[in-house]
Amino acid sequence: DLKFHDIPNTVAGAVRSAAKLGVRMINVHALGGPAMLAAAQDSLAGFPDPPQLLAVTMLTSMDRAQLKATGLERSPSEEVELLARMSLDAGIRGFVCSPEEVAKLRAMTGPEGVLVTPGIRPAGADKGDQKRIATPAKALKSGASYLVVGRPITQAGDPVEAAQAILREMAKSLEQ
Repeated sequence: DLKFHDIPNTVAGAVRSAAKLGVRMINVHALGGPAMLAAAQDSLAGFPDPPQLLAVTMLTSMDRAQLKATGLERSPSEEVELLARMSLDAGIRGFVCSPEEVAKLRAMTGPEGVLVTPGIRPAGADKGDQKRIATPAKALKSGASYLVVGRPITQAGDPVEAAQAILREMAKSLEQ
């Protein structure tokens, strides 16, 4: 789960190198700015089956207080929208976004957008260091393409049962 964030030339080289290895998804931090986002997107030109480029809008461990501590005065929702629009302008149609922003980004990208959503916690699960979370069902209903579930499975007493329970919740949600 590498996330590239550097000067445009360095990110473009990293994206090309990862693409040559056959990875299917590559993350770049949208805070790298428009030139970096465009360089990352442009670096995939010429690949016959390029990986999906995903712009990370804002980490799910960030809330308004964390943003303010870094000097950013916008709300998480406003920051995500600004970064998503910048990414879309660079030609990026995939995002890593919290469950709280999935519906907004789905409206911005339409059905072709790829939304990878961390911060997934089954009902009653410990939030840990995550601030902007949702259940698997809620994230899917909001428009998530892929769910990222870590500690609720890896730290469960019975990881197999925990994963199966999450899959059952997802299936039930998709049936409705």
